Amino acid sequence: MYYTYVLKSEKDSKLYVGFSIDLKKRIKQHNKGLVSATKKRIPFKLIYYEACLDESDALKREKELKTGFGRAYLKRRIKNLK
Repeated sequence: MYYTYVLKSEKDSKLYVGFSIDLKKRIKQHNKGLVSATKKRIPFKLIYYEACLDESDALKREKELKTGFGRAYLKRRIKNLK
């Protein structure tokens, strides 16, 4: 499986959208400060993810979620999950 995921920084409440084949390992990397894009914003909490069978589908979804429309979708989706 390939995962597109959304993390929320507990430091500044901002979201980070990413992609990984090993979701648990990737979250640990983020929280250990091993990811340069997020190391100043740790700790993170996983708030949303989607699983795909195909790597290209997961990467496409990651790019979609990083757009304005994707961020609006996440805002609505996360609000409904609370």
